[in-house]
This record gives sequence, structure tokens and C-alpha cells, in this order.
Amino acid sequence: MLDSHARKYVQPAIETSAEICMKLGLSANQVTFIAFLIGVSSGIFAYYEMPLAAVAVLWFSGFLDAVDGTIARTKGSTPFGTIMDVTFDRIVEISVIMGLAMRYTESMIYLLALACSIIVTMTIFLTTGIMSSKQSEKSFYYQAGLAERTEGFIMFSLMLLFPGKLSIITVIFTGMILFTVAQRWAEAKRLLDSE
Repeated sequence: MLDSHARKYVQPAIETSAEICMKLGLSANQVTFIAFLIGVSSGIFAYYEMPLAAVAVLWFSGFLDAVDGTIARTKGSTPFGTIMDVTFDRIVEISVIMGLAMRYTESMIYLLALACSIIVTMTIFLTTGIMSSKQSEKSFYYQAGLAERTEGFIMFSLMLLFPGKLSIITVIFTGMILFTVAQRWAEAKRLLDSE
């Protein structure tokens, strides 16, 4: 939801950063890989109970993830770059979930449910993108929903910063994703039935 509506407010900073990266000779794929390495460290910081560091690297990796997309749209994207981008985003999310699950084992079942809900929503998202003939500015059809990347980062940040409320925050986040599953399912049915 926020990805679709608030991007215009941060786009100038993203474009400036993309220009700097391109002047340094960095490709979109290289920025994707840098974002991945930074983002994965969030789970390590979560495990060692360093929440501010975990949140900072998570958001910086997310910012770079937007920068790599701007570079790709400027210089041209590659199919493998798309695969890298989507895969590395999920690994960063897995890293945060694993770091929290290993540190706060009492919340592990809720974190497992969260991981399962992410798998389901991403399955619908990706298969709809493959099956649909519609295109977006990305390299495949992009289904918006209640819980997109920015909402995910907000919820992960709350989980990292308030471990005493980890279970309830995780349940709320899972509910948001399941609502998104329903949104994407209904849109996929409507979209694909009309093609």
C-alpha cells in the first residue's frame, strides 16, 4: 500500500543515490547484491539483541533495493537481475525471522506462521506476475496489497524494537499478510479470468 502511494515522496533521494551509484560504475545487480549483504546482517543483529543496528541496516538495504530498481529502469533490467532482486528480498526477510526465532524461542510458532504467510502471498504474487499479460514499470505485473515491502519493514522494525511484544506484533503482521493474500487472490481471479 505505502509502496504504491508514498514512493513519490522518497523518489528524489532514490534517483540521486542511483545517479551516484551509476557514476561510481555500479550496475543494478551490484547494488542488489550490496543491499542483500547489508540486509542479511539485520538477522545477525537481531540475534545478538542489537535492535537499533538491525533496524538501521534493514532500512538501508531497503533503500538500496529501491535504488537498484531505479538503476535498472534507467540502464535496462535483466531477467537474472529480477530473479536476484526477488530472491534476495525474501532471504533478508528470512534472516530477520530466523534471528528473532533463535533469540526469542517462545515466539517461534508465531514467527513460523509469519514465514508461511509470506510464502503463500509471494506464491500468488509471482504466479500472477508470470501468468498475466499485463505489465507494470517493473519487469513483471506488480500486485499491490495491504502488506507490501514498506509495511513489512515497519512491522519488522516493531518486532525488532519491542521484543517483549514480539508475539502480538507478529500475529498482527501475519494477519496483514493474510489479508493481502485474500486481496491478491481475488485480483488474480478477476485479472486472469478477463484475459
